Amino acid sequence: MTSRAAVPPPDARERRLLGVEIWIVLLLSLLQSGAYALVSLVAKLTRGPLADQTATLNASRSDRAWLDLTYQLLGIGFALVPVLLVLYLLVRSGDSPRGVLGLGRGSRWGDAGWGIGLAALIGLPGLAFYFAGRAVGITATIVPSALDEHWWTVPVLVLSAVENAVLEEVVVVGYLMYRLTRLGWGPWTVLATSAAVRASYHLYQGIGPAIGNAVMGIVFGYFYQRTGRVVPLIVAHTILDVVAFVGYALLKDPLGLP
Repeated sequence: MTSRAAVPPPDARERRLLGVEIWIVLLLSLLQSGAYALVSLVAKLTRGPLADQTATLNASRSDRAWLDLTYQLLGIGFALVPVLLVLYLLVRSGDSPRGVLGLGRGSRWGDAGWGIGLAALIGLPGLAFYFAGRAVGITATIVPSALDEHWWTVPVLVLSAVENAVLEEVVVVGYLMYRLTRLGWGPWTVLATSAAVRASYHLYQGIGPAIGNAVMGIVFGYFYQRTGRVVPLIVAHTILDVVAFVGYALLKDPLGLP
């Protein structure tokens, strides 16, 4: 990982507290999602072939438009609370969130350029991997958006994409990889752990997407180890999700998608 201001290694008590902290943060956020995703995968596998089943990413929560919008916005807002917790914990431990996440370390255009490049690197092979997974029966049919058509549908899908990107890249890459490195874990072990956590909460989509997201986790995690920056990862992740969510919502009827 790129050099930062020298931080004294934790003593035995601090190591224990950091370990507990990591588990609490993950169990309140993405590892909790991973547990539900694993149960969902087991349910799908015991119901029938994965290829015959569906995984919906953005579903309507009410048949009344204003209530559905309220639920969607509340879900997006509360999903970002673990990010605030992570920032708070970093400050409390004497770490700089700006330093840990690499905020302000690159230019806006540079971050955008890296983000677009990473999105292309992950997105195109990822699409091919999805169809390959469908062909061999290890991937469910993914429905990126099942929201009803309202004036707010596209803005909510964009906000959902941003939420996913910020939550995952800040918690699973910036926070987790920094904390594990502080605990003395080796770079490859840190990288593999971050990728495994990312894969876990995508298991509800099938085995194929879990593998694909593990690969994405390795690429994104390695980028962070080399640069210490998460903003390009947030940009890339947002682009990938906006294209998937909004593109599906706009094109599902003309293309006859499910």
